[in-house]
Amino acid sequence: MFQDVFNYKPKEQDYRIWLVLNPATWLIPILMSVFLLGILIHAFLFSVSPYGEYWVADAAPAAEAAPAPAKPAPAAE
Repeated sequence: MFQDVFNYKPKEQDYRIWLVLNPATWLIPILMSVFLLGILIHAFLFSVSPYGEYWVADAAPAAEAAPAPAKPAPAAE
């Protein structure tokens, strides 16, 4: 059993996947499903992540401090 695992030679055996999956038939559906999966994962993560709030601009702007009140002018005599 382990002899099959340790004797694996990718350059000699990786072509076999294309004997099962014909790229002329399955390449576009595979790419579309990978794209759709990526969009769904990102949409889910942005909806539940607390970091999604960084892209929302509904927070009130910071209020500036009011200037200090001026001293009353001396009364004219």
